[in-house]
Amino acid sequence: MQSPLPVRDGVNATRLRLPEEGPWETAMDYMMHRWGHIDPQGIEDRFDAGEIVGEGGIPLDRATPLQEHTFIWYYRTLPPETRLPVELSILHQDHHLLVVDKPHFLPTTPGGTYIQESALVRLRNQLDLPDLIPMHRLDRMTAGVLLFSTNPQTRGKYQVLFEKRQVQKEYECVSAAEPAPGHPAVDFPVVVRNRMTKSRSYLLAEVVDGEPNAETRIERLETFDGGAPASTGGTGVTGTGAIGTAQRLARYRLEPHTGKTHQLRVHMASLGLGIVNDAFYPDLLDKAPDDYARPLQLLARGIRFVDPISGKPVEYRSSLELSEAVRARP
Repeated sequence: MQSPLPVRDGVNATRLRLPEEGPWETAMDYMMHRWGHIDPQGIEDRFDAGEIVGEGGIPLDRATPLQEHTFIWYYRTLPPETRLPVELSILHQDHHLLVVDKPHFLPTTPGGTYIQESALVRLRNQLDLPDLIPMHRLDRMTAGVLLFSTNPQTRGKYQVLFEKRQVQKEYECVSAAEPAPGHPAVDFPVVVRNRMTKSRSYLLAEVVDGEPNAETRIERLETFDGGAPASTGGTGVTGTGAIGTAQRLARYRLEPHTGKTHQLRVHMASLGLGIVNDAFYPDLLDKAPDDYARPLQLLARGIRFVDPISGKPVEYRSSLELSEAVRARP
C-alpha cells in the first residue's frame, strides 16, 4: 500500500493498522494505549499539527473516530545514532539502477537500532533519491554487491528477474581448508542441498528433515598455508575454534541457487567449514560489540543477469576483498 506521506530524512513513514473495534473511541485513544507511556505529549502534538494521516493523506485530529480509517501513517521520532565507521562505494548508477559495494557491519535496510545507519537511508540522503528501493538484501555482516532500483516506473521489470530466479549471484568466503573433526572430507566442487527453516532461536536458521528448499554450489579456490596461498590440494585442519595463524584456511566460491536466510553460512557450517568470524554458525556466540577488525569473511562478489531494459547481459563485481585472504598474501 502506497504511503500518502513522502520519505523524510531518508526514512519512510510508519504505517499502523487500527483495530476495527475496541474500548477506544478515537484513533488518538488507541495510539495513547499503544505508546502513551512513552511520549503522550508528543502524540497529542502530532495530532494537533496534522502530522498523522489516514488514507488519501487526510490529516487526523484528536476527535477522529477509530472506525474512520483502517490504516494511518506517521513519522517516527528517530533516536540519535552513532555513525558506523564504514563507507559505501558506488559501482554503477543510471536512470534505473544503483549498484554499490556494501561494507561489513552496515545493514541493507532500517531496522532495530539501525535506521539512519543503513545502506538505504544513507544512499537516499547522500544522492537525494527518496524513491530508492533495494532489489535484494545482504546480511548486516556480509559485504559486497548490492542493487537498488532508482526508478519506480521500471522497478517491476527488475523485481521479476529476482522472483523468477533469473539473477545469478556469486559469493566468496574464507573458512578452514578442511572440515572440523567429526565431519567427512569434502570432494570439491560440491553441491549442498537440504531443507532450511527459520529457527525458534533469535535470527537463526536450521536444517530440518524434508524436501530440499535450499541449494548452494561450493568450490574451493585456494588455500592459505603459513600466511601465503598454497595449492588447493593441501592437508587439513586438526583443531576447531577461533582461527589462528597456524590453521590452514581456504577461499571458496559460493553459488546459491536459492535465497534462504543465512543459507551460505548454514551450508558451510554443515560441511564443518564454518565461515571465519561467524558468530552464529556453527555455534551461537554471546552477543558482543562489533569488532571492526574481525568482519565476517563473506563477500557478495558478483551478480549478473540480462538487463530487462537494454536486453543485454550485465555483470557487476565487487571491488572489496576479504581481509583474511588479503592478510595471507605475500
